[in-house]
Amino acid sequence: MIRQRISSGSPFEGAIGFSRAVRVGNRVVVSGTAPIGPDGKTAGPGDPSVQARRCLEIIASALQEAGASLADVVRTRSYLIRAGDWQAVGEVHGEFFRDTRPASTMVVVAALLDPEWRVEIEAEAIIGES
Repeated sequence: MIRQRISSGSPFEGAIGFSRAVRVGNRVVVSGTAPIGPDGKTAGPGDPSVQARRCLEIIASALQEAGASLADVVRTRSYLIRAGDWQAVGEVHGEFFRDTRPASTMVVVAALLDPEWRVEIEAEAIIGES
């Protein structure tokens, strides 16, 4: 099967060996996505809602580039550094997936790579399952 790689534009892709997303057949897997703004800085420092929204916007863009959409998403995982952020992140997740309702998990972790990040989100889609 053909493997389509979607780039994040990160200079670390080659060094670390990752892609923003990978499509194989009708399946698209989107890597853990941090709340990075177009300026390369953390979007909404200290605001889990703004950060979750930015993560999901980046995911939507990667899906679109792979020929999928948010409606094709069957699984999401959200990594939070503060359990108390679950509701704010969940409300934004609901804005994006209220009708799709993918399987979803929220996990509280000790830290993310950048101390300003409060959330990181990943997604999996199956094209044609919407």
